[in-house]
Amino acid sequence: MFYADEDKQRGICLRSNKCISPSCIVTACVRMYSFMGGGLFCAIVGNILIVVSTATDYWMQYRLSGSYAHQGLWRYCMANKCYMQTASIAYWNATRAFMILSGMACFAGIMAGILSFAYFSAFERFSRSFAAGIMFFISTLFVLLAMAIYTGVTLSFLGKRFGDWRFSWSYILGWVAMLMTFFAGIFSMCAHRMYESRRVVGSR
Repeated sequence: MFYADEDKQRGICLRSNKCISPSCIVTACVRMYSFMGGGLFCAIVGNILIVVSTATDYWMQYRLSGSYAHQGLWRYCMANKCYMQTASIAYWNATRAFMILSGMACFAGIMAGILSFAYFSAFERFSRSFAAGIMFFISTLFVLLAMAIYTGVTLSFLGKRFGDWRFSWSYILGWVAMLMTFFAGIFSMCAHRMYESRRVVGSR
């Protein structure tokens, strides 16, 4: 699908079911690789944010015994000292697991996205952009589940336990990471559609 902007350009590019115009080929490739590059950029940023969000200790801040404290998925800190979360609480474990799975899925999508820039004849019929897009959407789903679980439990339980509290920047980074992986999936799927259309046109 050399996504022609106008019917006139489409006629030039797809004459006799073949793309014979050099400008058409260049335009189509630039568009496809732009989507692929945009997807990779969003995915890399999203994966970094997932790691930072999961590893840091600022998911929520609250006042305890007259001083401010903060906690993450692995530690809680108060009076300038941090302690490991030793209690095995289901919602913490679920949030941790989904965030880790999200990071792994996003990383796998990044690898597929990088390989989509290379050509291997053995994988000619397999769109690595499509595989990357699927992995990015799976990563988005895992982040969404993690954030939903943490948000629900915090609002219903911890919010009542601590009168003066708020979500902090580690938590916000989790939501931003979800948006980045979602857009990475969108861009990768757009690249896949362009690749498939080009392959169909070229095979006629």
